[in-house]
Amino acid sequence: MPKNKKATSSSSDSDSGPEDRNPPAKKAKPASEPKKGDNNGEEKEWVLERMRLVRINEYRGRRFVDIREHYERDGKVLPGKKGIALSGLQWRKLLEYGPEITKALEE
Repeated sequence: MPKNKKATSSSSDSDSGPEDRNPPAKKAKPASEPKKGDNNGEEKEWVLERMRLVRINEYRGRRFVDIREHYERDGKVLPGKKGIALSGLQWRKLLEYGPEITKALEE
């Protein structure tokens, strides 16, 4: 047979749990993309195929080779999620492998 539970009296009738004493942390604002003309008046951008572009972007003071698929919305070409950003060191290393990769493609 179940035991009777005694009701406890509390100052709050809410059953939502304890209140947070600390407010949630504010999220950092995302870094904005460099606008056209930030590179001394010339845009560094190359088209590989249709909406697949190579750009030189700067993020947190560092420059990257950004190879990315783009899409168009409201007449603007915007970067998509599919892509990779390579540091200068990674880009140079990839270029070193270029002849080997080309040879492997031809086999």
